[in-house]
Amino acid sequence: MKNELNFSGGPGILPAEVLTQAQQAIGEVPQVGLSILGISHRSDWFAQVVAEAEANIRTLLRLPDSHAVLFLQGGATLQWTMIPMLLLRGSGKSADYLSTGYWSAKAIAEATLEGPVRVVWDGQAQGYHRLPRATELACSPDAAYLHYVSNETVEGTQFHELPGHDSVPRVCDMSSDFLSRPVDMDRYDILYAHAQKNLGPAGVTVVIIRKSLLDHAPAGIPALLDYRTHLKAGSIYNTPPVFAIYVVLLVTRWLLREVGGLEAMAAINQRKADALYAVLDEYPELYRGWAAREDRSLMNVAFKLPTPELEREFLRRSELEGFSGLAGHRSLGGIRASIYNAMPLASVEALCGFMRGFAAGNG
Repeated sequence: MKNELNFSGGPGILPAEVLTQAQQAIGEVPQVGLSILGISHRSDWFAQVVAEAEANIRTLLRLPDSHAVLFLQGGATLQWTMIPMLLLRGSGKSADYLSTGYWSAKAIAEATLEGPVRVVWDGQAQGYHRLPRATELACSPDAAYLHYVSNETVEGTQFHELPGHDSVPRVCDMSSDFLSRPVDMDRYDILYAHAQKNLGPAGVTVVIIRKSLLDHAPAGIPALLDYRTHLKAGSIYNTPPVFAIYVVLLVTRWLLREVGGLEAMAAINQRKADALYAVLDEYPELYRGWAAREDRSLMNVAFKLPTPELEREFLRRSELEGFSGLAGHRSLGGIRASIYNAMPLASVEALCGFMRGFAAGNG
């Protein structure tokens, strides 16, 4: 039960059956007879792992053939460099970025190394409490691309509508809500997500890219930072994180076979979020939600209590009850309950019960 009461913002928890299968694979992969930690990345078995993981992602997202699926390293952080290298360098254009939270602000700084960047909307002065409305965005129809983060884990905000023009390449960091709900992939040109929220352990980053973007890649990109290199090599250009990719495979199998796909996953995630936000709305003087109501995240519920002393007491008592990972991000503080795909509804209901009990004693 300790794992199922872990509300950490990242790495997030994995489904119990995936943990069991991964544990078995560390000792011996079924039908292979070797530890996953010692199987060659050049083996036919691992090529099949990559192929099935890609096929599962394609099925879950109904991904068109126009897009490639890559399994890369370097986390979302490296994508902040690889994307402007491909789309901004030498383009003669500027890139549009939305600054909606802690992580999107970091991506902007990296992009400026490759070319001009225009911040279309910046919520920093308002404390990143909300996301922009469509009427507030003056996105350029001539931009090299538009970049945004779909779900800000620190502040607990999430886009529920797509920003930008479909005529401009749309680039999205979906690290913390990838495969948590259906998305229309025809409207994305690059979508990337590191694994350690909904997909598996840290070490692998899934990148989905419209293949036509690679036709005009600028010269001089180092091989390891060139998407074409990895596409040609089938995501096995250099030694990949074999174990991490294998766990991604297990998670996608779980989503398909046990959950029933992304529509079913989205419904479960909505129920979990609704339960937690109901407690915040029930005790607004004690639990002060960070995100504007219309921008509330279904993955990360961030809130504060009236005093630091109460927050410390909340964390102390929650740990005594077996909960973990509830401390807010170091940049914001407060409390944060991360309820990624693998978080059981029963665990969220248990947290809701604890919060109501804490409120009764501190009203």
